Amino acid sequence: MPWCDTSAMAAHLAEISAAVDPGAHAVLMLDHAGWHMSAKLAVPANITLLPLPPRSPELNPVENVWQFMRENWLFNRIFRSYEDIVALCCDA
Repeated sequence: MPWCDTSAMAAHLAEISAAVDPGAHAVLMLDHAGWHMSAKLAVPANITLLPLPPRSPELNPVENVWQFMRENWLFNRIFRSYEDIVALCCDA
């Protein structure tokens, strides 16, 4: 999705919820992005959100991916469009 907001997060949770086996429960570890923790976010009954402690990127494995991307692919560049950024990330 091109935007990170509460409605995008709700759609993401709906997809995860649909993939959880009947009778099972999913626990999602999240950082404190506003759309992750919004009071307006409807969380499906078969999902529990587990927020990571503030200011602890070492506990969030995706931070390592983003750091690698910034250091090796996304640094010191000017992008003409959102599509150019997505294409470069896909190539990486």
